[in-house]
Amino acid sequence: MNAAQQATDITLTSKIASAVTLFRSEFPDAKVDLKPWAEDRDTQELVDPDSIDFSFHFPGWSRRWQSRSILVQIRFNDDRQSGDFIRNFIGLEVAGFDYRGKQWRLSTVSDWQFEGEIQPQPDIAEKLKQFCRQIFELFST
Repeated sequence: MNAAQQATDITLTSKIASAVTLFRSEFPDAKVDLKPWAEDRDTQELVDPDSIDFSFHFPGWSRRWQSRSILVQIRFNDDRQSGDFIRNFIGLEVAGFDYRGKQWRLSTVSDWQFEGEIQPQPDIAEKLKQFCRQIFELFST
């Protein structure tokens, strides 16, 4: 779900802002989009309500990133067993896109390995994994 829609209280809003700041501190050319999903009904039916989604766009296609846009999805699992609504952080899904569509994907929910025919340069891949580790620290508290 769009990060802008998920920012429902001061704690979550602060964590979303911190996540954006962490990414932009490494990649200052990236422009954030807190509403990466269209508002139409067809798109909204496909959006995971248990995620916080935002994207970053570079001024042009990046050779080092092998993409132009990066989608970040912070994933949660809802625990409703006790009757209370508890959101448990489970990891991130990050994907790189260009004009042809999705080019690569990194999931911390599974094995932290990049998938795709083309992938970011090794230095970018390591910085992206470091960003993911920082998000783990931020959302695990």
